[in-house]
Amino acid sequence: MARYRRTTALLEEFKLNEQTELLREMCYLLRVIAEPQLAKRDERPRASLLGAVGKSKAGAKAVRLMDGSRSQAVICKESGIDQGALSRLTKDLRAKELLAPDDKHPKLIIAILPTFFDSPEK
Repeated sequence: MARYRRTTALLEEFKLNEQTELLREMCYLLRVIAEPQLAKRDERPRASLLGAVGKSKAGAKAVRLMDGSRSQAVICKESGIDQGALSRLTKDLRAKELLAPDDKHPKLIIAILPTFFDSPEK
């Protein structure tokens, strides 16, 4: 009986994980579809973002990680940017009103695709 319950629980967990993954995929696809409208709406903030990041690959990676779930220390570790550069970048982004108020867990307030810094046209 216990084995049956465990198997049932595992199947339900698998279904939930599968549904969650499908929802994530749907959100990603909706963002891709909405990207032209978002780009037009966010034209000035995106230009400011590009100006703040410049050509820094580590800075671009750090900005992609600014989703509010990571501390600055984690962003440094995962992006390869040094703490001083991240501090200057977050200060610049905050001055341009591109970050949410939380200092410890930076969150970009505009939506960008993961390929935002890679595309030649902005």
